[in-house]
Amino acid sequence: MSSATDLAATGADVPARGSLRAMLPALAEHRAMTARTCAAALLEQGSLVALLTLAAHTVGTAVVEGRAPSAATVTALVALVLVRALMTWREMDLSHDLAYRVLAALRVRVFDGLARSAPARVAGRRSGDLAATAMADVEALEFFYAHTTAQLLASGAVLTGSTAVLATVEPWLPAAVLPVAALLAVAPFADARGRTARGSRTRTAVARLSADTVETVDGLRELLAFGALAERRRRLAERGRQVGDAQRAEAAREAVAAAVRDLLVVVAVLGVVTAAAQSVTAGRLHGAWAPAAMTLALSVLGPVAESARALSRAVELRAAAARVDAAVKAPALAPPPAAPRPLPPGPLGVRLHRVRFGYGNGPVLDGIELTVPAGQTLALVGASGAGKSTCAHLLARFWDPSEGAVQLIPADGEPVDVRNVSDTELRRAVAVVGQDTPLFHGTLAENLRLAAPEADDGLLTATARLCGVDRIAPMDTPVGERGSTLSGGQRARIALARALLVRPRVLVLDESTAHLDNAGDAQLATALREEGRTTIVIAHRRATIRRADRIAVLEAGRITEEGTWEELTGRPGSALDRSLARTPS
Repeated sequence: MSSATDLAATGADVPARGSLRAMLPALAEHRAMTARTCAAALLEQGSLVALLTLAAHTVGTAVVEGRAPSAATVTALVALVLVRALMTWREMDLSHDLAYRVLAALRVRVFDGLARSAPARVAGRRSGDLAATAMADVEALEFFYAHTTAQLLASGAVLTGSTAVLATVEPWLPAAVLPVAALLAVAPFADARGRTARGSRTRTAVARLSADTVETVDGLRELLAFGALAERRRRLAERGRQVGDAQRAEAAREAVAAAVRDLLVVVAVLGVVTAAAQSVTAGRLHGAWAPAAMTLALSVLGPVAESARALSRAVELRAAAARVDAAVKAPALAPPPAAPRPLPPGPLGVRLHRVRFGYGNGPVLDGIELTVPAGQTLALVGASGAGKSTCAHLLARFWDPSEGAVQLIPADGEPVDVRNVSDTELRRAVAVVGQDTPLFHGTLAENLRLAAPEADDGLLTATARLCGVDRIAPMDTPVGERGSTLSGGQRARIALARALLVRPRVLVLDESTAHLDNAGDAQLATALREEGRTTIVIAHRRATIRRADRIAVLEAGRITEEGTWEELTGRPGSALDRSLARTPS
């Protein structure tokens, strides 16, 4: 599993520092909007500080000098109120617009990462875990993009500018403000590891609840049939309690952090009042400038304290950011060729040449050598776990072999390594149909056109008739999510028709007809025979194996026997007989 998966699986893992920083490059595609958001945040915070300072100076002038504010002062106050109101709206509008644009791009990049590294990173992972990465974790980063980045820059700029002004009015006032501002800024990092761990615990609990909920909904019929619904309900309740415990722990620590921030602000107020009183007594501050300077000194702490609160929450998102970053940067298990080679027209044969491959626990294929001439049907036979499906996946280039080569052999010309073929051309040339090929929510026609959206109605109808799909339902019939309204045999026919609609030159059937009865299997076998197409059938059913032109037996990662049905069954103690003995007829 990847690091992203590990983080989703346990709450003890704490992502490395820099997880949030790794999310900042996503803003590069939106430089203009980012700049506008930062400008709006700066004007929003700056106008508030200016408004409070001018209001304090106006009140001070009225109290100390007994002079009413001038028309210009009133106009300036009204203008600052309007600017503040307008910029508050504008900053919220821009920051959320920016965040939603970034999240939309991130979702696509997470999907691309999962697709790029599938099926290895997807195999074995629960739907809820994948949904947590693809949706919940990305969605959690909305706060980071909408409420953190621009606000931190704006509050830093306002603090710097206000401190410079204070230093010219009364140097002791910045001395009272800056230490508290510094403590507010570093406070979120004082318990950064704990915050990250608590955030990771919460998101892990949510991912587990999501996974269990998805499994429960998918398996409702089985749960009802075996009377296991009550136990499943208790499990969901326990998962919900774990989510609540994790969320309460986060809220409790945030309450403590908020109290600390308030305490620091109170300390700053006392310091500013003390410094201002001494300045007035010493004659360095006069008249209305005393309340104005105090207000300026204190008002800059508001944005800093708010930024500290936002930063505290953002730190809790490091686990989500780490998972998203890992998904986005997932390496390609089958990288695209630097200089793709076009496949020549005509039939294609298949060759696995000295192929070695494993999943990390020893080799599954150990130097396998297998050639299927163009136009021939080969039955690949072996015990469960022998590596038959692995051969199919290597041919489809879901993975690349650790040694050796998987080749397509044209009638004329040199063999072409599948690693040198573009993904689009390979998918057109080679089609793999598994035993449990999923269907998607939509109509029958939409599912058939998945790999060939440009297929016309005539080809669609002919292919559906060839595979017996036309007898299932009209083409505009919804099939239900994951084909829930169809039987296993019906789903198998649809999966076959979908593959044939591409007109592949190499067809791999990985237990594709296991859900069909013997008669249905025989009918499909007759319909699938096409001049020039190479077919590899992975099967355990004797009748299916017997119909193949040749049979290859896979044992211990190697082809131990190859020949026709008559040749292999005529040998006493053959590898084929051993394999068939493990499987019912």
